[in-house]
Amino acid sequence: MLRLIPFFCLVFLISCSGAPSGSGEKGDSGGEKKYRIAVIPKGTTHEFWKSVHAGAEQAAKEAGNVTIIWKGPLLENDRDGQISVVEDFIVKQVDGIILAPLDSQALIDPVLHAVEEEIPVVIFDSALGDEKPLVSYVATDNYHGGQIAARAMAEAIGGEGNVILLRYNPGSESTEQRETGFLETLKKEFAKIKILSSDQYAGTTPESSLEKATEVLDKYRDKVNGIFAVCEPNATGTLGALRELNLAKKVKFIAFDPNEDLIDGLKKNHVQGIVLQDPVMMGYEAVKAMLAHLKGEPVEKRLKTGEYVATPGNMNDEKIHKLLHPIQVD
Repeated sequence: MLRLIPFFCLVFLISCSGAPSGSGEKGDSGGEKKYRIAVIPKGTTHEFWKSVHAGAEQAAKEAGNVTIIWKGPLLENDRDGQISVVEDFIVKQVDGIILAPLDSQALIDPVLHAVEEEIPVVIFDSALGDEKPLVSYVATDNYHGGQIAARAMAEAIGGEGNVILLRYNPGSESTEQRETGFLETLKKEFAKIKILSSDQYAGTTPESSLEKATEVLDKYRDKVNGIFAVCEPNATGTLGALRELNLAKKVKFIAFDPNEDLIDGLKKNHVQGIVLQDPVMMGYEAVKAMLAHLKGEPVEKRLKTGEYVATPGNMNDEKIHKLLHPIQVD
């Protein structure tokens, strides 16, 4: 027969538990709480996200009482897919959600829904259009990353000439900031550099970027001195286009985020600079911020993880080498 717990005892148990909704479960010994934290990247195929995953797992391992649930859309243009992932984790009542929003506006409502269900949210990599409900925003200063790219470009082409900016995907706040930082810095600091093209979107895959970069570079091949691609898949496709059109070395190339192909490009001087983030630190700090919040500790609203640039001349320096080859989760 089912035993009923007296109402006053139930009230006592609830009031004395000290655990808010979604605050984890106690271990078998009744000691430290166990937390389930969902980490949702923009995609799951590119090396950048694998390094974010590694940083998140590192923080979880150090804490000892955290399980990371890693899930995101396969492609970085699948807004509906990412929204579905967020909603699924809300239904599963995870203890916290760490999200890199594909679209700064489209993900606002899912995040507000999570907060309404008492699931705290940390944003990383790209900002959300409404930051008020967030625990923290952990990211690169992407505008500064664009500034670094502009200065590296100016150095590569000798302070004058014609350049192309290849954009990424509408709605991606992080790359939009890089694009703006690049264009505004060239305009303010380098009057002898002209922008040939800055309105073309290369898309979210190396394949689409190869096609778009080939089209734009072929159009301006007799005029262009430099090109900037604002993220790893775009940069991979752009490098392929430069090589296929026999423009590598002739057209100076600044990339954003490394992979083995781009690092090989640095070695061969087909790439003159790669702006670097610290994706491992991004994943690590995002989980640390969420865990601190769940424990009732204060958390900074904005955590920056740094920006750097690798060149053929400094790529073997200890710090730069480490950022060029970050740890990953396979």
